[in-house]
Amino acid sequence: MESQTLDTSAIRSVAVIGSGLAGLTAAILLGKSGHRVRVFEKSRGPGGRMSSKRVADGAVDIGAQYFTSRNPGFLTFLENHAGSDSFARWPASFGFQKADKSWQSFPDETRYVGTPRMTAITRGLSAHVELTTQVRIAQMNRSGSRWRLICTEDEDHGEFDQVVVTAPPAQTQDLLKASGLASLLEETRAPGGDILPCWAVAVHFRNAPAARFDAMRPDSDVLYWVANNSSKPERNDDGQWWVLHATPEWTDANVDASPEHVSSALLAEFKQLTGLDGEPTDSVAHRWLYARSASSIRPGFLWDPSQGVGIAGDWLVGGRVEGAWDSASLLTEAMLAD
Repeated sequence: MESQTLDTSAIRSVAVIGSGLAGLTAAILLGKSGHRVRVFEKSRGPGGRMSSKRVADGAVDIGAQYFTSRNPGFLTFLENHAGSDSFARWPASFGFQKADKSWQSFPDETRYVGTPRMTAITRGLSAHVELTTQVRIAQMNRSGSRWRLICTEDEDHGEFDQVVVTAPPAQTQDLLKASGLASLLEETRAPGGDILPCWAVAVHFRNAPAARFDAMRPDSDVLYWVANNSSKPERNDDGQWWVLHATPEWTDANVDASPEHVSSALLAEFKQLTGLDGEPTDSVAHRWLYARSASSIRPGFLWDPSQGVGIAGDWLVGGRVEGAWDSASLLTEAMLAD
C-alpha cells in the first residue's frame, strides 16, 4: 500500500505580539486554522488593558471596567475559549452628571465583567496559545520571505512567516519604524489617532461611601469615571473597593506626578462627589499611558499581504473591549483568505 505524505505547505508560522484580547483572539483563530502560532508579551502575564491589580483581599479592576456585546459571536467566542464561568453580567446602576450637576441614568444595556476579576477572561484565553512572557519584541528583520524577531535584550526569538502586531499605536509605530515597514507605519499614523492616557486609583473603604450609583461619569475636570468594584459579581471584599479614573486632560497635565499626589487629588475629588468624610484603609495607583482611543476613524485592521504583517487592536475600531475582538477577527479573515 502506497503511503501518503501530509501536505504542510499551507501551514504558516505566525508570531503575535501582545497578549491582550486582540492578540489572544488572533492567536486562537489562526491556531484553529492549523497554523503554528506563538504569542509574545512584554509583561508578566496576559491581559493588556483588561487588567487587575492584586490587593490584600483579592484583586481590583484598574483597566477596562466592563464590556458589552453587540455581536453575539463575541460572547460565543468567550464561552468557547475563556469559559462561561470567566465572565458574568454586572447588574449595576450607572449614572452620568450633566453640566448643571444633576444626574441621569445611563441607557439600559447589558454589561459584563470578568469573574472573579477582569483578567479571568484573558487568563482563560491564554490557555489555548503558546505564550512567551516578559519579552518585548523591538525589531523584525527580514530573512528571505520570513521575519526574524529580536527583543530589547538583543536576543533572537526565531523566524516566522507572518507577524500580527497588537500593541498600542505608539509602540506599534516604533516597531514598524525599527523594522523598515514604512508603508504600514504611515497607515498607523493616519487612522490610529491618539491613545489617551489615564491615571487610575483604587481605594478601599471599611464603611461604604454613600453613592447614588454603582458606576458614575461625573462632570469633573479631574475624575472621568468612578465605580464600586465590589458591586461586581464574585467580588468577596471586606468593605468596598472603588476605582477612580482621571480625565485624559488631568492625566496629561500630571503624567509624571507621583502616585501619592495622584491618589490624593483623585480621592479629594471623590470625596466632594460623594460627600464622604472617612479615609480609605488602602489605595493603589496605576498609570495607563495608552488607555482609550481618541480616534473616530475605523479601518478595522491593517494587513500588508506582500510583507506578511498585520495590525489589530481596539484603537482601529474606535475603542471598546469588543472592538479588540472585532479587529482581530477581521484581520485573521483577511490573512486566511490569502
